[in-house]
Amino acid sequence: MALPLLRICNRPVSVLVRNFTSKSSLLNHSRRLAPAASVVCDVRRYSSEPERRKRNPRVVVFGIPNPIIWFRNRIYFFLIRAYFDKEFSIEEFMEGAIQAFSHVSRLLSQCQFEALEGLVAKDLIKKLEGKCAHLPLSHQRALSAEPDDIMYMTAGDVGIYYDDSERKFVSILMRFWYLTSAKFPDESVDGAKVFQVAIGDEREKQTETKRLLTANYEFQREFTEGVTPDWIITRIEHSKLID
Repeated sequence: MALPLLRICNRPVSVLVRNFTSKSSLLNHSRRLAPAASVVCDVRRYSSEPERRKRNPRVVVFGIPNPIIWFRNRIYFFLIRAYFDKEFSIEEFMEGAIQAFSHVSRLLSQCQFEALEGLVAKDLIKKLEGKCAHLPLSHQRALSAEPDDIMYMTAGDVGIYYDDSERKFVSILMRFWYLTSAKFPDESVDGAKVFQVAIGDEREKQTETKRLLTANYEFQREFTEGVTPDWIITRIEHSKLID
């Protein structure tokens, strides 16, 4: 049966070797974010423990997804379930994407490129190694994002591809907005929004400066029969840091 509404192109893809879905070991302590389907997403990040809630900042970020992109992606998610994986869930995928983004960004900030093997496409690792080598230490630190630092996330472009050998691939571009307390000159990260965050109770209130940065991570998986069903990162962009 022919597969409708597909965007087809020839694109080399690395072997998929690691699963980023919720079944991965990276998700043992994952948290669920507000679904991307929300017209307005109100995401609050703070500890569930009462004694820590007073110390942790609470930041509310509103995101309004493009309705055309949202509707188009829903069609692609339906096609993925109908023709490739009946158990595919965008909610579970997004949970895995949070953990993968946090883990990979932490390795990038520490320049642990060998540890990225199996998580990131090999050709991309070489490019990242060259770019990160020229970043100041403050910028390297700003690459790291813990799950609690992620204020908002949404799926961008979704693509379904075939190559010349009729292998099937699905790619999902995830966009993340995260807070960082990394310190660097204001002019060095042009366009980054700056927040003054109050931490602690009224008696012990402290103010910390945080910046809201964005990152794009593209996840790709081969759905050819007989191939290990794993996702791998084929694109990494940290706005104003790694383009």
